Amino acid sequence: MNASDNTDPLATLLSLDRPALVEKWSKVFGHNAPHSAQVKLLRGVLAWRRQAEADTNGAVNQLNRQLRNWSAHAIVASLKPGTRLLREWKGETHHVTVVHGGFVHDGQKYKSLTAVTRKITGLGWSGPLFFGLRK
Repeated sequence: MNASDNTDPLATLLSLDRPALVEKWSKVFGHNAPHSAQVKLLRGVLAWRRQAEADTNGAVNQLNRQLRNWSAHAIVASLKPGTRLLREWKGETHHVTVVHGGFVHDGQKYKSLTAVTRKITGLGWSGPLFFGLRK
């Protein structure tokens, strides 16, 4: 979606089916659309992105941060209890088990993967990113 488009971008979005919207999402945001996102949501976010691109006060950067966080939350929410995540860090393999309401690492329950990652690394890195659940 760029300013050189000759057609009305919002009308174009209305004409696209879900596969085309998913493809456009990947091009615009640089990652896959959430699997559970419905057509209405895909269109709305893409339209909002188009409007934000026209805004010069930093809305695009804020939008990108919010969408990355939303996408990560969708991925983490789709993990089923019993799923095990593995990550090697500084020569040690860390095992995390998904449980109802959080994650278990070394016998301790955490509410988020980011909290587990903070415990492992001592840094405030993204848990989904650290465990390879998103780019």
